[in-house]
Amino acid sequence: MKTHRNALALTLAVSAVTATLIPGGASAATPDAAPGTPAGTLRWGHCPTPRASPQAGAAARLECATLKVPLDYRHPHGRQIDIAVSRLASGNPAKRRGVLLTNPGGPGAPGLTYPAVLAASGLPQSVLDSYDVIGFDARGAGRSTPVTCDLTPSQQQRGNFPVYARSAADVDQEAAHARAIARQCATSRSAWMLPHTTTANNARDMDRIRAALGEREISYLGASYGTHLGAVYATLFPQRGDRIVLDSNLGPGGYDRTAFRRLARGMHDRFPDFAAYAAEHPRYGLGRTPGQVTATYHRLAARLTAHPVGIVDGTSFRGLTFDRLYSDASMPALAKAWQDLDRGEPIRIDPPEEGFENLLAGRHHVLCADSPWPRKLDAYRTGAAVDRVRYPMLGGSTGSVTPCAFWPRKGIEKPVRIGDRGPSNMLMVQNERDPGTPLAGALSLRRALGARARMVSADQGGHGVYPFGRNTCVKDAATAFLATGERPARDRSCPSVTAETS
Repeated sequence: MKTHRNALALTLAVSAVTATLIPGGASAATPDAAPGTPAGTLRWGHCPTPRASPQAGAAARLECATLKVPLDYRHPHGRQIDIAVSRLASGNPAKRRGVLLTNPGGPGAPGLTYPAVLAASGLPQSVLDSYDVIGFDARGAGRSTPVTCDLTPSQQQRGNFPVYARSAADVDQEAAHARAIARQCATSRSAWMLPHTTTANNARDMDRIRAALGEREISYLGASYGTHLGAVYATLFPQRGDRIVLDSNLGPGGYDRTAFRRLARGMHDRFPDFAAYAAEHPRYGLGRTPGQVTATYHRLAARLTAHPVGIVDGTSFRGLTFDRLYSDASMPALAKAWQDLDRGEPIRIDPPEEGFENLLAGRHHVLCADSPWPRKLDAYRTGAAVDRVRYPMLGGSTGSVTPCAFWPRKGIEKPVRIGDRGPSNMLMVQNERDPGTPLAGALSLRRALGARARMVSADQGGHGVYPFGRNTCVKDAATAFLATGERPARDRSCPSVTAETS
C-alpha cells in the first residue's frame, strides 16, 4: 500500500503568493521585457531516463533543457539559478498553435515529466496536436536548483500534517517540532534561496520560459497548487496568457493558513462518499450504514492514538484516510487498510521515494513564504479547538501549528492579490466534493476572478478533473477550450457519473 506521505506532499494544495502587484501586471521591481526579448536560451537534448512506468512511451519523446533565471527579480542581473524545462512537441506541426505550460501541483513537486504523464493519462490528441506541452521543475524542486531543510528520516516520516491536537497542550508540544523544522530550513545549505522560493517568482520563471521559447503568449494547464500558480501568472502578466485552465482550485490566497484549515472541510465534504461505499460492501466489516462507518473512523483514530499498529498512529491514520479520498479507485484499498488495522494487523507502508526530502522542503519554502502565518500560538490553540469541533475528522491537525509560524520573513515580498483585472481567458474545472481543494475555496477564487473566468463543476468527489477524471462533461469543456477556444458562456454544473469501485 502506497504511503499517504508521498501523495500528501505531492498533491495537497497549500500556497499563497509573494509579489507586490501594481497596475499593468508586472511587479514594481520586475523588468517587464518585451515579448520578443530573449531572456535566456533553451538547448534541447535528452531527458533523464525515466523509470519504467505507464508513461514511459511518451516520456521517451520528451526533450529537456536548462534555463538560467534570476534568483531575485528585484536584482535581475544578480545571482542566477537553474530551471529544468521539458517539451513534448506537437505531433502535428500543421495544427500547432502554441505552447501549453503545465504544473502538477504541490508545491514542491517536480513537473519535468508531467507532459508525459498527461499524454499517457488521456490528454486528447486534439490538444497534443495543438501545443508543444511544456513541463518544468519549479525553483527549489527536482532538477532545478534545489532547496533542502536537512530533514531527518524521522521528520520525513512525520510528513506534512501536525499531530492531531486534542488540547492546547498538544499544540504547544507540536510547536517544538515545527520550530525545529523552520530553523533547519533557515540554516541549511540552501538557506540563500529561502526568501525567493515563492509562487510569484515561479510565475516570473514561467514568463522567462515563455520568452526563451520565443512565444508572445502561453496557454496553461495547472492542477491543485498549480491553479494558484496560474492565477498569479495571469495577475502579474495578464497580456501574456492565451487559454488558461485551472483544475481543482485553491482560493485566491493560495495555500495560506485558510487553505490549510480548509482541508478539514474538504475531508468533511468527501468522507460520506467513502462511508457509503464501505457500508455497501459489508465484507470489510466497517459498518452496515454510513453512520456506523463514521463511528468506526472515530473509534479507530482514538484506538490508534493510544495504541499504534506498526507505524500507524491516530494522526497517520487520519492522513492515510484523507489521501485515499483523493480517488474513488482508492476506496477498496482504503477499506482493506481499515479492516487490517481494526484487526491489529500492520499495513504495508512504502518507504519515501528518492527526492522526498526535497519535495517536503520545497513545500515548506513556498507555503511559508507565500503568505504571513500567525506568530502567536494562541491562534493555533484556538484554530485547533474550533476546527476539532467543526470538522472532527481532521480539524485537530489542520487547525494546529506548522513550521510557517516560525518562518523568517526578512526579504520576502508582499503577497500578490488575485483580482478581476485582465482578459477573460480562464476556465476553472472543479469536483464538488474535493478533499484537497474544497469547493468553498474554488468558489472564492471564482468570485475574485469575476468576468475573467468561467467555472464548470462536477457533482462528484475526488481531487483532479482533467484529463484524469471520468466525467466527460467537464473534460469535454476543458478540451474544447484548449483546442478551439470555445468556452461556456456561463458557469455550469455537470451531473455525476457512476463510480468504478468494487
